[in-house]
Amino acid sequence: MSRVAVVYWSGTGNTAMMAEKVVRGVRSCGAEAVLYTASQFDSGMMDEYDAIAFGCPSMGAEQLEESEFEPMFSRCEPKLKGRKIALFGSYGWGDGEWMKMWEDTCISDGALLAYHSVICNEAPDDGAKAECEALGKALAG
Repeated sequence: MSRVAVVYWSGTGNTAMMAEKVVRGVRSCGAEAVLYTASQFDSGMMDEYDAIAFGCPSMGAEQLEESEFEPMFSRCEPKLKGRKIALFGSYGWGDGEWMKMWEDTCISDGALLAYHSVICNEAPDDGAKAECEALGKALAG
């Protein structure tokens, strides 16, 4: 059985809702999903999982949350090469540019994106929730 970590940061609860749907998708495939906030996860834990979903909303000028998520993710970057991951998050303004930049960073680090990144404007609607579940299923497979 595969083990998947779902690691997220959420300020308003939107990305947290998305994380719960990713977990549901992983578990629907019979895989183990463990949910962590960014402050609970560190790079030393990465080797415990077959795949990792990272979730963070867009902050400020289309960037990752700077106080908890970005520092944690930066420490994980050296371990992304060859690792199956997926990205998700919400935004309240802009057009999702932060996700494209984040994807590019992960690809440059050698990560294997298991599914297209899932983004939603504000709270996830039914379509975004379904996409998050599909993302979880892709990581579990």
